[in-house]
Amino acid sequence: MRRDPPEPRRARVGARATVAAALFLAVAAAGAARAAGPSRLPERAAGSARLAGQLLVATSEMGDPRFFHAVIYMIEHDASGAMGLLVNRPVATVPLARLLADVGADTAGVSGTIRVRLGGPVEVSRGAVLHTAEYATKETLRVTSLVSVTWEPEILRAIAGGSGPRRSLFALGYAGWGPGQLEAEITAGAWIAVPADEELVFGDDDEEKWEQAISKRLIELPGAETPSLQGGEERRPPWYTVPGWS
Repeated sequence: MRRDPPEPRRARVGARATVAAALFLAVAAAGAARAAGPSRLPERAAGSARLAGQLLVATSEMGDPRFFHAVIYMIEHDASGAMGLLVNRPVATVPLARLLADVGADTAGVSGTIRVRLGGPVEVSRGAVLHTAEYATKETLRVTSLVSVTWEPEILRAIAGGSGPRRSLFALGYAGWGPGQLEAEITAGAWIAVPADEELVFGDDDEEKWEQAISKRLIELPGAETPSLQGGEERRPPWYTVPGWS
């Protein structure tokens, strides 16, 4: 992945622009503003991953502009690497019907909108839904007893129909680290890990999430030898691709 900041640019979306184009331009604009596999994941016990279910919060030592004031909900963290979703990078609000159409789901009777967030710099054409754990399908990974993540597009239809999870967050892309990378970044002072709570994860006040998260207590983690501020691509979950969002 590139470590140099994205070039500043402005994106305007016309009234007739497609949802896919609008989201692509919104993701690009969000990056510019901050610059100034297998069919499913293997199942794991909720307590087997060290930082899974916690929030990773960027500090003032963070050298990568893509993660400036980032708050990341950690989905997996073990000896083979780590993966999480940014929860404080809104990029667009789109009609649910158009989003469902783009992923090939039934749009009959669907109304309302959904907020789209940038989940991270890797695979930004792919999406997932982080949500409260009372909702589950065969493609759902339970991170903790309270929070799960689902890659199956039908969850969007469930949300539209009122049968989905109580609270949810739809994100494009993810943040990923290879073995030892995250530990090294924490040792270098780029991140702290803090307990997650429902409002920090699913709340709409994205501008306040970083300050609220950074004020929580530090959870120390043994580090690795070589620091790195570059998110890796080693962790590749079974994201579904939204046509045109590449």
